[in-house]
Amino acid sequence: MIQTVARTSSSAITLADTAEGMVLSDILSGVLAPGERLILPSLAKRTGIGLTPLREALSRLTRRGMVVVEGNRGFRVATISREDLADITTARIAIETAALRLSMERQHADWIDHVVAADHRLTRTIRQFEGPISENIEAYDEAHRRFHYALVAGCGSDRLLDMQTSLYDQAYRYRRLLVVSGMDPERAIAEHAVLVELALGGDVNSACAALARHLKLTSHVFSDD
Repeated sequence: MIQTVARTSSSAITLADTAEGMVLSDILSGVLAPGERLILPSLAKRTGIGLTPLREALSRLTRRGMVVVEGNRGFRVATISREDLADITTARIAIETAALRLSMERQHADWIDHVVAADHRLTRTIRQFEGPISENIEAYDEAHRRFHYALVAGCGSDRLLDMQTSLYDQAYRYRRLLVVSGMDPERAIAEHAVLVELALGGDVNSACAALARHLKLTSHVFSDD
C-alpha cells in the first residue's frame, strides 16, 4: 500500500509539471489571451490531463503571476497593462542587477564561458533568420532566454535565479507585443554585445546601469503617447 501511494504521488507531480508547462506555453504564445477565463473541463479535454493536476498547475502559475484566482469563480489568465509592466520591470531590474553584481564579483571562469557562449548563440541565431525577428520568435526567445539567464547565473543564489526566470516569463508576453511592432536584428545583436562587454569588463556599476536600461526597453510596448 505504501508503494502504491508513493507511485501515485510521483505520477501526480509529473502530470502537474506537464500541465504547468502546457498552460504556460499557451499563455506566453497568446493562445490563451490575457484575461481569458480558464475552464478546467475544457483544459482537461484539450491537454488530456486530469482536473487534479490541472488545478495544481494553475495554482503554481498563480504564484508565478501568470494566472489569477477570482474567488469561487475559478482561474483566469492575468491581464496586461501599463502598470503591470512597470511593476514587472521594476522587479526585474532589482533582481537581475543584484544577480549580475554578484556574478561579476565572483568572476567564476564557468560563468564567463557561459556568457560568451550565450552571446555567440544569440548572435548566430538572429543572423540565421531569413525574415524579421517577429517571424522567428520561438527560436529568438530560446536564445534570448538563455542569454539573460547566463548573464546572471554566476550569482550563486538559486532563489535569485528562480525569481529571474519567473519575471522573465511574466515580461515575455509584453515582449511578444514589442517584437510584433518591430525589432531591428542588428540593434538587438549590438545591445546584447554591449551587456557582455560591460559584464566581463569589471565595471559593476556601468554594467548594472546598462542592464537596467536594457530591461526598460520592453516599456516601449506602451509608448503610444
